[in-house]
Amino acid sequence: MTEKTFSIGELCAEFDVTPRTLRFYEQRELLSPIREGQKRIFTARDRARLKLILRGKRFGFSLESIRQWLELYDLGDSQVTQLTTWLEHAAQQMDTLREQRDELQDAMTELQDLITYVERDLEVRGAAEAAE
Repeated sequence: MTEKTFSIGELCAEFDVTPRTLRFYEQRELLSPIREGQKRIFTARDRARLKLILRGKRFGFSLESIRQWLELYDLGDSQVTQLTTWLEHAAQQMDTLREQRDELQDAMTELQDLITYVERDLEVRGAAEAAE
């Protein structure tokens, strides 16, 4: 039985990425398609890795962290090291995202307060001009 393969166009369409993105991931050793001249043939493994890469990016992981984590897949320990490492990084990233959320919430609250202040100030100025 032949393994399912994917063209660069198929993966780009499925994951809404550009060919340049896939070539960049290949250059960063995140993907390793089969090369036939200039043509790239992606395997089911490449497809799964791309899905993990994009998910990792969405969660804020660096490409280098993602690459290191993906390399742990082939250690032969039923991915225990890979999953343990991922769990540690995920917990750290969750803390970072919570801090960013709190900082963003503080900034939004402060901005809303300023918007309210300026709106009231403009109302007062408008009322003062109307009274003149």
